[in-house]
Amino acid sequence: MTNLTAAAALDAFYLDARSRILDLAAALDRIDRGGTTTDPRLAKLRAGIGRLLGDGNRAEAVQKLFSLDYDPGWTRPTPR
Repeated sequence: MTNLTAAAALDAFYLDARSRILDLAAALDRIDRGGTTTDPRLAKLRAGIGRLLGDGNRAEAVQKLFSLDYDPGWTRPTPR
């Protein structure tokens, strides 16, 4: 797989990324209008935004933030 140039990536993904950022901004505005909250989900959203602004593999960092930790005692569910 070859990497896209920055210009090609922007050509391909700019409008979609811009739309998603606007959606996120609107969701955060609606949450803010609801008053202050100490909900841990909002804290995770804020942490995710912080990871977007960082360096490195941002997709991996955000995925790990919203994923459950590995549980070595987890057992596979049995079919009904």
